[in-house]
This record gives sequence, structure tokens and C-alpha cells, in this order.
Amino acid sequence: MDTTQELKRPFGLRDKIGYLFGDFGNDFTFILSSSFLLKFYTDVMGVSAAVVGAVMMIARFIDGFTDITMGRICDRGRVTRAGKFKPWILRMCGPVALSSFLIYQSSLAERAMWFKIMWLAVTYILWGSVFYTSINIPYGSMASAISREPDDRQSLSTFRTMGSTLAGVIVGAGIPLFAYKAVEGNTVLDGGTFTLIAGIFSVLAVLCYLVCYFLVTERVTPEPRISEGARNNILSLFKNAFANRALISIIVGSVVMLLAQLTLQSMANYVFPNYYGNTAAQSVSTLAMLFGMIFAASVAKPIARRFGKAEVSAISNLLAAGVSLLLFFLRPENVWVYVGLSFILWVGLGIFAMVSWALITDVIDYAEIKNGVREDGSIYALYSFARKLGQAAAAGLSGVLLTLIGYTQETAFDEGVLEGIFNISTLVPATGFVLLALILRFWYPLNRDRVRENVEILRKKHEE
Repeated sequence: MDTTQELKRPFGLRDKIGYLFGDFGNDFTFILSSSFLLKFYTDVMGVSAAVVGAVMMIARFIDGFTDITMGRICDRGRVTRAGKFKPWILRMCGPVALSSFLIYQSSLAERAMWFKIMWLAVTYILWGSVFYTSINIPYGSMASAISREPDDRQSLSTFRTMGSTLAGVIVGAGIPLFAYKAVEGNTVLDGGTFTLIAGIFSVLAVLCYLVCYFLVTERVTPEPRISEGARNNILSLFKNAFANRALISIIVGSVVMLLAQLTLQSMANYVFPNYYGNTAAQSVSTLAMLFGMIFAASVAKPIARRFGKAEVSAISNLLAAGVSLLLFFLRPENVWVYVGLSFILWVGLGIFAMVSWALITDVIDYAEIKNGVREDGSIYALYSFARKLGQAAAAGLSGVLLTLIGYTQETAFDEGVLEGIFNISTLVPATGFVLLALILRFWYPLNRDRVRENVEILRKKHEE
């Protein structure tokens, strides 16, 4: 029998704001890594882009074990007074922030290359595969424990995305304003300033996690309906996953989405300072992203309710792909034309981002109906692992492509390299957005009517 805690306060704005701050905290370290780690290690530490990408990809394969392990720990964990998932936020906020700061130590730039690569590998794996996993898996799983109502979950997805966007604006706009300096007429990253900024972001991450912990309330604690033979059986989890079309398609879609989006974000650190020589425009572009996301937030929920989350997501990704291709063919010489078109691109991405986290809660519901098992943590762990694969693929592909076009500290401003930078920043995202739209339209099975049907099935089941 479902054990919803009726005496707890109703779902409301406090939960939404608290959940917003959770991803606010997440992305002070995640966006710093996905957007600037490659730039920091190529331009400050002097490590090859291909090597940095390889380290990030290796770490993501390690996540295949740590993410799923953390998901099983969450599912098997006892329910405390604070809830089942929320206590992990309090336990791990300090370690994840500290390990993130340790990655960006510019004082080590003159050490031997083997030492710098080892430092990157150890600190990056500690941050992403151990501590970030131990806070992000419970945080993402917690959405289904805050409320089971579809509209509430859509609100949580919207507020989560706004938290991520706010962190993205602070990271994406702040660093270009303060962390670059002019050297012999070129705009280069200042390592010492970047290290200081990374420390500030770590402190802000901890504060945001604490706000999330104290504002959010878990209300829904379903008893697992698992047979004794299948209990805690990792093989059963994978068997169910591979038979779940909704889960497999959203996992593949997530890899493609992050490959496109994170390539777009990380390459901005080469397009603006190198191709255009204008880091102020990069800050303005990040602010334009914020306004695009705000607009997307205002329209995402009503149009998703009317047309369906998957349906709207497919259209919004086609819009983003169209703008990326337009940029490739126009190749605007004026940086502000580039910024203006990027704003339209971010409106398309924003609409998808506002509903994306609600998609996985639909998948969790679908899995419970299909398998008779409620495994929020394990399913979210598989989804999170897929997202990290996308992150690694983006870093790996960007690193390999930058190496192929000849990018080094010495060639960073050569004409041929600059043209290659622009090509990577437009063609890779365009390809990814088109593929994601096709996945959502033709493979992912949870359209608007199917989601509504599933909600009613579970409502009746839990009332029994």
C-alpha cells in the first residue's frame, strides 16, 4: 500500500523554490565543468584537448558503476524524518563543492605534464563519479517523492531548469567578464582569477544545497512491490530497462541532447574570445540565454499540457537545429548578429529544457505499470548515467575535433583554426538537435494521451 504522508503541508511555492535551488547548487559545479574545464586545461594548464576529453570520457564510464550503485542505495535506503532522498543533499554538499574547487588549481600549471594529467583525472573522478553522483541521484529521484501530480512535477521540472539557467548565467556571464586578460593583443584566460572564481562558486553551491534541503518536503514514499527473487537484483534492473522502450529512447535522447547542447556551450569559450575576440559579447549572449529561458518558462507548461511534452520537445529541437544551420551558412562577421540568432536558438532549447525533467518522471510511472516495481532511484540513476555519457561525449568530441583542426596554445588564433572552431560550434549541435527531434517523435512512446492514461492507472492502483 502506498504510504503518502497526509499530515505534511501541501505542495506549493516553497517546494518549487527549494527544488530550484537544488539545481542552482548542482550547476555551479556542473556547468563550470561542462563549459570551462576543457578551456582551462588547454589554455592554462597546457594539456592537449584530446587528452582532456579522454579523461572526461573515462570518468563517465566509471559513472556507469557509481550512478547505478547510488540509485540502488537510494531505493534500499530507509525513510528518515527528512525523507528518503533529501538527507543525501545535506551529507554530500560539502564534498562535492570542495572536490570541484580542487580541479582548477592554476598554481600547478608549471608542474610536469604527467602530474597535471593525473591531477585532472583524480580530482575530476572524485568530483563527478563519486560526490556529484551521491548528491545528484537523490536530488533527481526526489521529484517523484515531492508529489505524484503531473502538473506539480511539470512545475518542478520548470523550476529546476530555471535554477540551472540562473547558475548558467552567473557562470557563463561572470567568467568572461572577470577571468580573461589581454596578452599581446589576444584575449586569454587568466588562471589565477579562474581558480578564485571556482572557489567562490563552490561556496555558493553549498549555500544553494542548504536552501534546497530546508525548503523541500518529501510526501510520497511508496513501498517497493518487488518479489523476493528480484529484490536488489541488478540483473533484473537491466533486464527491465532494456525491455522499456520509453526508458531506452529517453536515455539515447539524453546522450544526443547533451552532446549537442554541451558542445554548443563549451565551444562558446572558443567562439567569442578566439573567433570574435569579444568576451563582453559572450556575457551578453549568456544573458540573452536567460531571457530566452524566461520566455520558454512562461509558455512551456501551457503548451505542454495542450500538445504533450514529447510533441512540444520535438518541435523545439527542430527550431534549435534550424538556427544552428543558419549560423553555419551565414557565418556572421558581426558578433551581435551571432548573439541575436543564438537567442532564438536558446528559446527552442529552453522549451525542451523546461519539460525534460518531467519526461523522466513519466518514464518512472510507465516502468511501474510495466514491471510492477517502483524504482525511482535506480531508473533515475540510469538516466543520470546517460546524461553523463552525453557530457563525456561532448567533451571527448570537442577535444578530438579541436585537436584535429590543430588547436593548441600556440595556434589558438590562426585563421584555419578559427574557421574550424566556428564549424564545430554550429554543425555538431545542429546534427544533435535533429536526431533528438526524430527520437522524440518516432521512438519515444509516451505521448500526451499515453501519459494521461498512465496517471489514471496509477491513481486507481494507489487508491486500492
